[in-house]
Amino acid sequence: MIRIRFTAADFAGVRFAPRPAPLQELNAALMKMTVPGDELLFGRWRQRLLRALPMAVRPLADLVPAREAPRFLDVFSDTLGDGLDTVRASRPELVRTEIERVYAGTAIRPPAWVRDLHRGDAGAWQVLRRAQQAAFETALRPVWPLVGDLHQAEFTRHALTVAEHGVGAALAGLVPGARLKEGVWEFGAEGDRVIELGGRGLVLVPTFHWTGQPLIADLPGRPLFLTYAAGPGVPLTPAGPVGTAEALAGVLGRTRVDALLLLAEEHTTSGLARRLGVSTATASAHAAALRAAGLITTVRAGRAVLHRRTELGGLLLRGRGGRSAAP
Repeated sequence: MIRIRFTAADFAGVRFAPRPAPLQELNAALMKMTVPGDELLFGRWRQRLLRALPMAVRPLADLVPAREAPRFLDVFSDTLGDGLDTVRASRPELVRTEIERVYAGTAIRPPAWVRDLHRGDAGAWQVLRRAQQAAFETALRPVWPLVGDLHQAEFTRHALTVAEHGVGAALAGLVPGARLKEGVWEFGAEGDRVIELGGRGLVLVPTFHWTGQPLIADLPGRPLFLTYAAGPGVPLTPAGPVGTAEALAGVLGRTRVDALLLLAEEHTTSGLARRLGVSTATASAHAAALRAAGLITTVRAGRAVLHRRTELGGLLLRGRGGRSAAP
């Protein structure tokens, strides 16, 4: 459980990241690739990404010998170039202590390039920069326009919630199971921590590749950054020559993509089953999966159950519209 303590002044210091952070989204994608679970939705995505990553990316694995990555990789710049420069500008003492921390308690000897990075070697920094650049180009560049669209939609949703109900309501509804009571925001997360904001500010960063519990970046002299799972909860797929819907079929399956396309208009479960050519039970199961991913909504009207596509479901299908600037 994480508990973040706010003073009255701290609520005024809550900000929502205005644009996605390329390196933090990369961190989230690589975590999702390596942490097991959600095989139905992410299994094939993991296999494809693992096959696609070039050898230049391999040094990144050397920096995560156990479960945690060094904190100097937690960078929230909103362009890739600035992010890479920020990593390079990390304080030498932070780099040393973080490398020592992630290797502590393991029987793994750091490879030569990590030992060189520990002592500040310029060549080792180039190895890290090339690895991060190559990982971004492979894993995120093809879907970065969609990440921008999703971020804009999440930014708008958050802004409307704050405008209508206040910051407290926005925080309470940000993470499933979270609650805000007497100035303490608490939510489920690995470990048990109490964090005092102390006037330094809180920055909320949505990620569209991670589906787990919130991730905390807490470094001295910086605002507290909280990265939380947002978006559709399925692997992001770029629109290729055959179109976004066809590309998504490789992730969701053809029937679920067809259901999303049909649900631009409201359908009952039995009506959806007839249009898809499947049984009512099968249509209900597909609808449940799409609803759990936030791609459709379901409401009851008398004895009927009505399904309709959400804005995020439509956005995922379109794969176009307002685009963010290139990172």
